[in-house]
Amino acid sequence: ESRVKGTRLLCEALAKLPHPPRVLIAASATGFYGDRGSEWLDEQSSQGRGFLAEVCGEWEAAARTATERGIRVAHLRFGVVLAKGGGALAKMLPPFRLGLGGRLGDGRQFWSWVAIDDVVRAVQHVLSVETMRGPINVVSPHPVTNAEFARTLGRVLRRPSVFPVPQFAVELLLGEMGREALLSSFRVKPARLLESGFQFQFPELEPGLRNVAG
Repeated sequence: ESRVKGTRLLCEALAKLPHPPRVLIAASATGFYGDRGSEWLDEQSSQGRGFLAEVCGEWEAAARTATERGIRVAHLRFGVVLAKGGGALAKMLPPFRLGLGGRLGDGRQFWSWVAIDDVVRAVQHVLSVETMRGPINVVSPHPVTNAEFARTLGRVLRRPSVFPVPQFAVELLLGEMGREALLSSFRVKPARLLESGFQFQFPELEPGLRNVAG
């Protein structure tokens, strides 16, 4: 409701303005694609199944009023954003710094990640390039498995990463949301960003992690 209702009300208000903005950046997420294992996914891929996929689908549809008004709407489908001050990484850092980190579940699920610096640069890029509209994946071109993510974070922090969190523990602590967000596999490529000439500052995981956590 916080995503869908807020977006719908905002877009309805923008559509009523005598001079609406030319472009609207609307957040979404790679959860749109659902759990698809090792399948490569881009903006042409279909919507998946599950709670996150349904939320993202309704979230993007809520901006239809703005699109119909002639506003250029870009739905940025974010992956796991690497940042110092919040998000998934901030929750992972304390146990990893204590040497208690490890993979989640079997660790074979793909995580599509992106450095916060590239998020900001991607937003600026989308604002300035008139052809950028509709769904746009904001993820690094090199997704990794969760097991590889854990090993790399441990190496950056110079700590072991050998304490896996079993699937039942994730589900017990975080429920359906935790299972879909952390145990589902999203192997997503930023096809439209790359086609438009965008260049990532941190396309590889280890330099991206060192920039925010090293």
